[in-house]
Amino acid sequence: MAASLSSQGHSFLTPTGVEIVFVLVGLAVLGAAVLTVTTSRLVHAALWLVVALGGLAIEYLLLTAEFIAWVQVLIYLGSVVVLVLFGLMLTKAPIGRSPDADSGNRWVALGVAVVAAATLVTLVVDAFRSTWMDLSSGGGSTGANGEVLFRYWVLPFEALSVLLLAALVGAIVLSRRHREEG
Repeated sequence: MAASLSSQGHSFLTPTGVEIVFVLVGLAVLGAAVLTVTTSRLVHAALWLVVALGGLAIEYLLLTAEFIAWVQVLIYLGSVVVLVLFGLMLTKAPIGRSPDADSGNRWVALGVAVVAAATLVTLVVDAFRSTWMDLSSGGGSTGANGEVLFRYWVLPFEALSVLLLAALVGAIVLSRRHREEG
């Protein structure tokens, strides 16, 4: 599935149109992700999260992984963002600017994020520097993705569902406490 760049006739210096669109959408996703974590309005953060997750679905489509793209749209855009907005409404989070949304550790968090991102990018670029993925061979097909998903990734998905359920129950408990106190 992975072959040498020179044997495929591809080069990093001659990108195709799909690769250019992939990089542009990736930059838009990066910008939306930065706005998600830097905005002081919680509802705006949730809406920027929608943009970032939608951009990831487009990236999956560009990688010819249509099944994963639809899963991204249905589960993350449909369920997770609705759950976040539902939790915001249940806890009566402020709609406008939230002064307590900034902890004062912004510069430390930025430093940790930059170091983590640089480490991940360095590892990925080093690991895949001389390989080229042939996407026409069916590697992103529903069958291939389903086989890997249900063989190796069932437990993490189930753990995520329990985590989301706990977040929803926590939001309901917090909203009831505020009603009883008020």
